[in-house]
Amino acid sequence: MTSLDPALVVLDKDGVRLTVEDAVATVTLTNPAKRNVQSPALWRALTEAGRALPGSVRVVVLRGEGRSFSAGLDRQAFTPEGFDGEPSFLDMARGSDEDLDALIAEYQEAFTWWRRNDIVSIAAVQGHAIGAGFQLALACDLRVVAEDVQFAMRETSLGLVPDLTGTHPLVAAVGYARALEICATGRFVHAEEAERVGLANLVVPGGELDAAVRDLAAALLAAPRDAVVETKTLLRGAAGRTYEEQRAAERAAQARRLRDLAGLSD
Repeated sequence: MTSLDPALVVLDKDGVRLTVEDAVATVTLTNPAKRNVQSPALWRALTEAGRALPGSVRVVVLRGEGRSFSAGLDRQAFTPEGFDGEPSFLDMARGSDEDLDALIAEYQEAFTWWRRNDIVSIAAVQGHAIGAGFQLALACDLRVVAEDVQFAMRETSLGLVPDLTGTHPLVAAVGYARALEICATGRFVHAEEAERVGLANLVVPGGELDAAVRDLAAALLAAPRDAVVETKTLLRGAAGRTYEEQRAAERAAQARRLRDLAGLSD
């Protein structure tokens, strides 16, 4: 590992760089010349970044270098040859149901760890966030976007479906009807609409994106870690509980916090 001043470079491979500075980790997509398009190698690097996070990290920032956050899947995936050393879409289609399911599940791992209860993840999104890029932004807990942001779910237009874990957070954010319309039409969702319908927590001018994310990270770090972890756990589980079940979960979580504060926890 090499050291930046003051951040530490933990991983730098296949278009992904992970740096850590105190309690904040930054995952950067580093292929701006191709608008940070995605590939299986990049997905494996993202999975590795999640596994490499030090236990001291509380906030993870996801960003893309250049003018676009991520323009989605590299179009090379749609060629008969696909990527070197990777199965092409045609090869995938010829495989057994079990093999195809396992391969897609492997790809999805790059998108799943961002909602871990022990961290809060923030996507800093500028320019294009299309297809897999949109789903990667949706994988994060929070999204701060630049005024030029353009979200789009283009998979359906290509005869596919969004399969990189983006459908659940999309429906949770905007509701079933709007999610269906966004996916089925493949249209762009711009900054004003993104903020209005809940896809963006905050919209800022492009030049202020990094500063806004730093301010949000600092605000998240101001509260005690255990309280944030318990609160995130409560909120993530709320949709799957009844009102009474959520009340009970709140009581149990608060009891743990009170005993912790009183020094009475096991």
